[in-house]
Amino acid sequence: MEFQFSTRMHSLSGTATREIFKLLSRPEIVSFAGGLPANEFLPVADIAAISGEILAADSARKVLQYGVTEGYLPLRELLTGYVKDVGIEGAELDNTLVISGGQQGIDLMCKVFLDKGDVVLVEDPTYLAVLQILHSYEAKPVGVKTCKDGLDLGDLEQKIRALKPKFIYVVPTFSNPTGKTYSAANRKGIAGLAAKYQIPVLEDDPYSKLRFSGEPVPALKHFDEGGYVVYVSSFSKILSPGLRVGVAVGAKEIIRKMTIAKQGSDLHTSSLAQAITFEYLKRGLLYPNIEKALPLYRSRKNAMMAAIKKYMPKEFVHTDPDGGLFIWGEFPAHIDTVKIFPEAITRNVAYIQGKVFYADGSGLNAIRLNFSNESLERIETGVKALEELFKEKIVAGT
Repeated sequence: MEFQFSTRMHSLSGTATREIFKLLSRPEIVSFAGGLPANEFLPVADIAAISGEILAADSARKVLQYGVTEGYLPLRELLTGYVKDVGIEGAELDNTLVISGGQQGIDLMCKVFLDKGDVVLVEDPTYLAVLQILHSYEAKPVGVKTCKDGLDLGDLEQKIRALKPKFIYVVPTFSNPTGKTYSAANRKGIAGLAAKYQIPVLEDDPYSKLRFSGEPVPALKHFDEGGYVVYVSSFSKILSPGLRVGVAVGAKEIIRKMTIAKQGSDLHTSSLAQAITFEYLKRGLLYPNIEKALPLYRSRKNAMMAAIKKYMPKEFVHTDPDGGLFIWGEFPAHIDTVKIFPEAITRNVAYIQGKVFYADGSGLNAIRLNFSNESLERIETGVKALEELFKEKIVAGT
């Protein structure tokens, strides 16, 4: 059968993580490929109890009916205070939107700002799904160089002036894929450039509450000058990805346009999921559960770091994040992690190839490793399998 799909679909395919998940049905495969929160800390009992109470209440039919696009009012009111934890003081009802996961925030930002051919500046490397979303809108992602503390501000300003981007996309805290965190000074610099050139910034923050060490850094939006930063956060990594609940805070004009765009996408985020999230937060359950989860995540991250030190070739240069879910590493330039990936699967271990995180498709010698959802024993087993594979390739020069 032949179908006349839109031209913008011709170059699109599933993201690397979605495709790799199809290969991982065999339980013997150690997967460092995903970005899932640990199953042990999905609060099944709490959510079951909360759901039962909501559905047993006289008002149950309200959460099973259509809701307003802006979001469940009690949750929106609570979220205007919730974001103060990351230094955002200006959240009010009319500049706060409940979204269906952080990824919808990215999609809505693209929907309201982008025309065919528009440029969006992203960190090199960046979250792979944002590249897919940008391509779906026929936009052009362009990578910005990085430095130790975040984006290279000189390169960022040069590309703003030369390319006139519609907006800038960043994951400044425990970045996906590198795990790096921008300094406060770097965030202030980005916000300053956004205000100087009147360029919106989309700040994606799914990971900042998963900190194992170091001192918290205020959100980039904390340094916002003039309302150019749109802050998007999600409960996917810290409560449940299946609930699909997140929040966007930005200038009223932008949030209004995103709300209109959301009406045409899903009308509103699940009312039941919003009510569950509201009750979970109101009852003070979120932070205790995060505190219980952090030692496990820390131990798994430390186990991966120890295994890398013990087994991986000395040529493997990698990050050491203070939080989040990922470690990023690079091999010598001649190593092609895309070409090698099928061999890794035959050795019962999986990673994400670095190429998919770069706007220009470079990064062939890099990999992203996730440590959050495998046991300590399987982490060591998987890293040892990678060591054996990549040592062979480095020695062979292939």
